[in-house]
Amino acid sequence: MENKGSVVSRLQAVKESSGKTYTQIGCELGITNVYAAQLLRRQAQLKPQTAELMRSALPQLPEDLVQEMMKPPMRSYDPNLIQDPAIYRFNEAVMHFGESIKDIINEDFGDGIMSAIDFYCSIEKMKAPNGSDRVVITFDGKYLPHVEQRVEQMVSRVSK
Repeated sequence: MENKGSVVSRLQAVKESSGKTYTQIGCELGITNVYAAQLLRRQAQLKPQTAELMRSALPQLPEDLVQEMMKPPMRSYDPNLIQDPAIYRFNEAVMHFGESIKDIINEDFGDGIMSAIDFYCSIEKMKAPNGSDRVVITFDGKYLPHVEQRVEQMVSRVSK
């Protein structure tokens, strides 16, 4: 069994040799550019209905990698990633704006959170009115309310 790092290296080599961007691959698959990157980093599972599109988008992708991508991935991250300036700044932005984001979620939705499971993420490049490049990151997650933990609603305690 090949380790995740080796699989990701092979997937990244196929992507690089294709000359395509994540955005181009995502468009061909009908998925977001971030999800395309997640697939090619083994952070998401390639679904059967998308596998044929992946084969078409990256024809040099070997079948053993397609099969590997269809397995549930080990979703993880390297804790050293925070040292990369782009990732550090993104974390910094979330930390800086986090309390305000939470306040607005609670104000608009109630006591709850945004799902990271039922979640979409995309990145776009836009031009500002002054001509500078802007990074637009969209987080689109399902709202999950916190529930009052009522004993009578606890499935494991419901009498049969």
